[in-house]
Amino acid sequence: MDTMVKHRHSLSKNQKWVIASTSSGFALENMDVLFLSFAMSSMIADLHLSGGAAGFISTITNLGMLVGGIALIAENFHKEQIGKMTSVAAIGGQIGAILAALIAAWIIPTAGWHMLFLVGIIPVVLTIFIRKHVHESEQFLEAKASEKNSLLSDVAKKMFSTPRLAWQTLGLMIMMTVQIAGYFGLMNWLPTIVQKQLNLNVSNSSLWMIATIIGMSIGMMTFGSIFDYFGPRRAFAIFLIGSALMVYTLSLAQNMATLLVIGAVVGFFSNGMFGGYGAVISRLYPTEIRSSANNIIVNVGRAIGGFSSVVIGILMDRYNLGVVMGFLSALYIISFIVMITLPGLKDLSKVTK
Repeated sequence: MDTMVKHRHSLSKNQKWVIASTSSGFALENMDVLFLSFAMSSMIADLHLSGGAAGFISTITNLGMLVGGIALIAENFHKEQIGKMTSVAAIGGQIGAILAALIAAWIIPTAGWHMLFLVGIIPVVLTIFIRKHVHESEQFLEAKASEKNSLLSDVAKKMFSTPRLAWQTLGLMIMMTVQIAGYFGLMNWLPTIVQKQLNLNVSNSSLWMIATIIGMSIGMMTFGSIFDYFGPRRAFAIFLIGSALMVYTLSLAQNMATLLVIGAVVGFFSNGMFGGYGAVISRLYPTEIRSSANNIIVNVGRAIGGFSSVVIGILMDRYNLGVVMGFLSALYIISFIVMITLPGLKDLSKVTK
């Protein structure tokens, strides 16, 4: 028994490469998002953009990104480790976000926003090198080899064949849409919002973003432990309700100290649960389709949720900050309501107990 436990907690070479690959992918994605976020106010001024037009740029960027690392983790780690490992990998992404905040604070005031995007090319080389060392798990390869039907029909059958499965899949898509909408909405617009709200420069808004990102990282580690110990329903319930409350509280900040504290707490709740979606999908769908199921659910969420940047831009042009934050809070409440109705999550929680 001790040997089994030790084996589960020691990482193989390929598992280490999987974590490095997934983390670098998240880091590269977060750097792109943050570069655009910090450049947004300068781009709006230089290019004379409306809030809606600026948000559309962010949306187009989001649609061009793909996330496949979380299924990758599910295929290479024991089910009891998935929640924590996806959180660890996602924290690697927050390192990229912190680097982006520091680089933006240094480059934009001296060389302008154009130079910022040229710097973003550098991490791509590292990511390509790491990805070359990652291999599919034997479990996944065996499942692929035994497939008798076409992948598309098999995925459709196992994701939508019954009303229960169809609602489970659609519900997860809604939750992922809210997750993406909240994350990219906040990350794309909050640097601009806080710059206007408290008359901050890029350097000071970078400090606020770093506090928020640190909160995200702590939230990810906390969520992974809660998920593995108490089950997905309790974990998601705590973080979704916390997100709804704290996102709206952000509009009440009147000084830098308050903004730093609230920003960290918002980050803790709003992005702490990100790794949980991949862990849930890996448990609810069979091995042979869970990679495809993850990609479908995540990318539907990204395609729809990415438009939150446009919506927030339009709301900012017409209403005050309270309305913008109220919109995001309402999204988290919707996700919570959907979550508590999903039968698959109820079953997983019973197993955890």
